[in-house]
Parts: sequence; C-alpha cells; structure tokens
Amino acid sequence: MSITVGLKGRAEAVVTAGNTAQAACSGALPVFGTPFMCALMEEASWKSIAPCLEAGQSTVGTKLTVSHDSATPVGMKVWAESEITQVDGKRLVLKVAAYDEKGLIGQGTHERFIITDERFLTKAAKKLEG
Repeated sequence: MSITVGLKGRAEAVVTAGNTAQAACSGALPVFGTPFMCALMEEASWKSIAPCLEAGQSTVGTKLTVSHDSATPVGMKVWAESEITQVDGKRLVLKVAAYDEKGLIGQGTHERFIITDERFLTKAAKKLEG
C-alpha cells in the first residue's frame, strides 16, 4: 500500500480524570486537555500511515498547528480524524480534527516525516555522548 493524498485515520478515547487539563498541568479545570487532544490527533495520523511503510520505517511528528475550540467534560467520548492532504517526498501534511459527542472541538494541520528507525535512534542517542 502506498501513502497517498486522501488516506484517512481515526483514534478515539473517553475523557477521564487522567486526560484532563488538570492532569496535563495545562489548566485548572477538569475538561479534556489540549495536550491530550493533540496526542489523539497524532495517534490518528501515525496509525493511518504505519501500514503503508516499509519494515524499519516510522513517521515522526514535526509540526502541529491546532485550535481547541470547545470544552469536553469527563465521561464523554472524543475522537480525532486525520487525512493526508499533501505528500512531498518524505514530508506528509495532514488535516486533523477532533470531535466529541456534540460536535467539532478542535482542528488544524499536522506535519510528519518518514524516517528510518535505526538512523533516527542513533542520531538521538548521540545527544547522550560527551
């Protein structure tokens, strides 16, 4: 399977005390935290791409530009959807959106790059040297 414009992904969760703004230290209120919304968007994105990659390849997120437009209380189901809008070599651009049971809660764009796992981890590990 190849990576093409239009490839879609989805990830879902339920809002609990563990994924609130309070839990993320991103706010004081017990509502779905923006960092967790962003993580759900990234999950929808990378999981949709992963089956299209060669063995030893992954994608890494490099940019995420989103708005969080509506609060979601504990107990409600949330989900994120992604769709590839541009394939530029190893650079992938996706449209992302998040929803709860009442509608759209956030949206934006996400950029990922296809990487070779071993090379990427070797480069990261070099930061520990010297």
